[in-house]
Amino acid sequence: MESVSEVCSHGGVQGVYSHQSQETGTEMTFAVFVPPHEPGAKLPVLWYLSGLTCTHANVMEKGEYRAACAEHGLVFIAPDTSPRGGDVPDSADEYDFGKGAGFYVDATREPWSKHYRMRSYIERELPEVIAENFAFDMDRQSVTGHSMGGHGALTIGLRNPERFRSVSAFAPIVAPSQVPWGEKALGRYLGDDRVSWREYDAVALIEDGASLPELLVDQGSADNFLEEQLQTHRLVDACRSANIDADIRMQEGYDHSYFFISTFMPEHIAWHAGRLKL
Repeated sequence: MESVSEVCSHGGVQGVYSHQSQETGTEMTFAVFVPPHEPGAKLPVLWYLSGLTCTHANVMEKGEYRAACAEHGLVFIAPDTSPRGGDVPDSADEYDFGKGAGFYVDATREPWSKHYRMRSYIERELPEVIAENFAFDMDRQSVTGHSMGGHGALTIGLRNPERFRSVSAFAPIVAPSQVPWGEKALGRYLGDDRVSWREYDAVALIEDGASLPELLVDQGSADNFLEEQLQTHRLVDACRSANIDADIRMQEGYDHSYFFISTFMPEHIAWHAGRLKL
């Protein structure tokens, strides 16, 4: 692992780091904010997964999380959303597929399968890199994310309930197998067998028996993607049927942007902090 940059913020350190990923076969970059803490303290970790077109930098520059993380003593980790580099196949004229749109899946179709392994990268490899290079408390982890990253947070959290103490999301794609963004991505990355898509669909995972003790989701009522791509009502129905304690909040007048995310980020951090201290 190499340090790209480190700056002081809110009494802590905002760092950006890179490493050579075995899963993606590329150099990967990620951001870590370490709050102020006593020497030797082992801090809990909140993962944030970003949305379409984003890198680690979007939330780092616009997410306004550092003050809340400093207050609650949480490490904040923001990975990239896809492999990068000249050898990585892309769909340059489509913002919702290819680079910046890894959808947190392990692709099985060529030419995507060689590099697009974001599921294994987030679930296994990057946590190992973090554990090897930082003295964080990896027994206390939570996950959140936005849009495509909200989809990632929900599905990764549902598949790994023993790893994450809490899961939340901002405007997540809750049922990608049933909306255009997800149908394009899952179809191209995984192929036409829709059964294989279900492990990357939060609603389908819940229908198939995956569960969480509780869930926090915020969704803006003025989000222009709400009806066609996000379809929050499907998650409401799935959680109700599965008796999952889900606080799914419709926030009046808010859109899909970081103006929305940054408004409710401190509440999500406080919510996770309460569960990470247990």
